[in-house]
Amino acid sequence: MEITLPSYTISFGALPKIKHRGKVLVITNPKIAGLHLQKLLANLEATEVYCICLQDGESYKNFQSIEIILEAAFNHRLDRNSLMVAFGGGVIGDMVGFAAGIFMRGIHFIQIPTTLLSQVDSSVGGKTGINNQFGKNLIGLFHQPKAVYIDTEFLQTLPPREFSAGVAEIIKMAICFDKDFFNQLCTSNLNDSNTLLQVIYKAVSIKAKVVAEDEKEKGIRAALNYGHTFGHIIELQSGYGTYLHGEAVSLGMVMANTLALKLNLITQEESKLILKTLQRFHLPTSYKIKNTESFYQAFFLDKKSQNNQITFILPSGIGNFSFQTNIPKSTIIEVLEEFA
Repeated sequence: MEITLPSYTISFGALPKIKHRGKVLVITNPKIAGLHLQKLLANLEATEVYCICLQDGESYKNFQSIEIILEAAFNHRLDRNSLMVAFGGGVIGDMVGFAAGIFMRGIHFIQIPTTLLSQVDSSVGGKTGINNQFGKNLIGLFHQPKAVYIDTEFLQTLPPREFSAGVAEIIKMAICFDKDFFNQLCTSNLNDSNTLLQVIYKAVSIKAKVVAEDEKEKGIRAALNYGHTFGHIIELQSGYGTYLHGEAVSLGMVMANTLALKLNLITQEESKLILKTLQRFHLPTSYKIKNTESFYQAFFLDKKSQNNQITFILPSGIGNFSFQTNIPKSTIIEVLEEFA
């Protein structure tokens, strides 16, 4: 199974032999290295292969980690014909893509995602970046991978909480783009390997189509941020340690739906069905905001906000979406106070 984009191919199934005429730098984290690094190295053929481990987690997605990657690249004398390999979840993928994009003004990298969230979302589309004190992914660039290899065998060692976090991104795409797919998720058994593979393939197909239409997020691609406008603030204000990214997105979807209800974009029944589906996959749906004004002001650091106007991506029924701007502050505060 494959999906072909203009500049690379996304491959599904057992990890194939990866051959490269040049040096390869594999970047992973200690947990994935202990579980799966030998499998990767057995499938990797190159002139020289080097490996480094970074600490995993959103709190490590910063300039210090990028410096470690770049220092290794220079120490091992990588050049413009060299290749970086992102072997891990979304944090590793985002950082390696960023480092590859700025090393010698850009070298190739490939994505081998090992979490469900990274397989269905962050490994596809070329978004790279790091966090800082002002928010999530505010520093970065678009740098497309040379290839993406999705092997569901890596998911067998994934903790249940991490698995659920990945399902949140699948639900997000279904709500915005495919009502039939959402209805399928309401009853799907993702513990079945064949069902899981088909669901991953469908989710990636949706994202690949969107990315092909709008690589630099000037239009339709921004719809993939449904739940993220609220979710990124939750991650920031909780110090990137309380919630996994997918869990914050789940909470963000619940908040976005509350706003969509006030704007009559969805019905109570649709909102309840989305809530029930998130809970079916053991995702959090309840959050307490400590300071509504602080939360509100954080919206203006969102990448979609322009000219002091907040843009919200909201469901328009199930299977469609809308971009909403010029929403009165009083309406937004009313929504936030429901979570205060």
